[in-house]
Amino acid sequence: MTNTHHPIAVIGAGLGGLTLARVLCLNGIEAAVYDLDASATARPQGGMLDMHEDGGQAALRAAGLHDGFRELVHVGGEAMRILDKHANVRMEDAGENESRPEISRGALRDLLLRSLPEGTVRWGAKVTAARPAGDGRHEVTLADGSTFTADLLIGADGAWSKVRPLLTDATPLYSGLSFVEMHLLDADTRHPKGAEVVGDGILFALGEEKGLLGHRDPDGSLHVYAALRTPADWALSGAVDFTDAEAARRSLLEHFDGWDESLRSLIAEADGELVTRPIHALPPGLRWERVPGVTVLGDAAHLMSPFAGEGANLAMLDGAELAAALVAHPGDTEKALTVYEEALFPRSGNSATESAANLALCFGPDTPQTLVDLMNHYRSEAG
Repeated sequence: MTNTHHPIAVIGAGLGGLTLARVLCLNGIEAAVYDLDASATARPQGGMLDMHEDGGQAALRAAGLHDGFRELVHVGGEAMRILDKHANVRMEDAGENESRPEISRGALRDLLLRSLPEGTVRWGAKVTAARPAGDGRHEVTLADGSTFTADLLIGADGAWSKVRPLLTDATPLYSGLSFVEMHLLDADTRHPKGAEVVGDGILFALGEEKGLLGHRDPDGSLHVYAALRTPADWALSGAVDFTDAEAARRSLLEHFDGWDESLRSLIAEADGELVTRPIHALPPGLRWERVPGVTVLGDAAHLMSPFAGEGANLAMLDGAELAAALVAHPGDTEKALTVYEEALFPRSGNSATESAANLALCFGPDTPQTLVDLMNHYRSEAG
């Protein structure tokens, strides 16, 4: 039985969905947001994000939150160093360019959540299915068996979106690369070797078609990913026992045999569990025909590897642009969705293509020099 009807329903309270809801709210338009998490604090929200002037920062300005964002920036977090497997510095940037400041994903999400009226987000609402209900409306079923309908249904529900199948049968494909996520807490005191090699900002240590990627969080911890080319089922195959953190660390260290001990310490001294993150992506340039009453944004629309640095920025810009289109075309939702998607497709297609190319470049046979060359290219383009 249908319990509720919404003019606009958003599935997913990530950065894109919340940006959309905030910009709509500023313009007097209510949106109901549904999220599967039990609460805003049910799980960690990931590491640091660099907010681009023409991406996340543009969205935050549209949301009236740019000043609040500036107060939360991790000063100095945009510093970067590229090392080889022997910890030789191949490129270093002190991070004095503030055009892409770093911010904690959790702090940014909290900023967006605080900006919305209480009750906007319905927590503990896991979507299990969505189907057309006629006349452009859609019906959504939740895990508890309840349903609701919406005149406009927007999927901001990530890689494995339940809304995207209403538009396309495209599904994410494994990229060939897997991350293993690790944390080193109170790094300067407890893990000085790792703290020194990561530095104040972002680390890329690359070689042999693998790498250690890390950054320093504002609380002084290190957030590190080991990146390996593996089969799609590697994490579940038993090749590494990730249920036993100590055994997992030992197994993972074997992949980095011969690497400098300061880099290996990022694995050997990791605190707590090691979490696998297989990297998937939707086909670059994905498009779909206009379907009345439904669209998607963020990873639900254009999931890509993190090697263009655009994921969160695009999701937030998607949300702000979709809201702007709906505000500009009151009473004509289909016109608004057409305007939004006509801009979405080329924007996301270009970033997805760049992301796929950068993944291959970072984990090819000639790293880390290829990444150094890429960064120099970006610098020359920026003037």
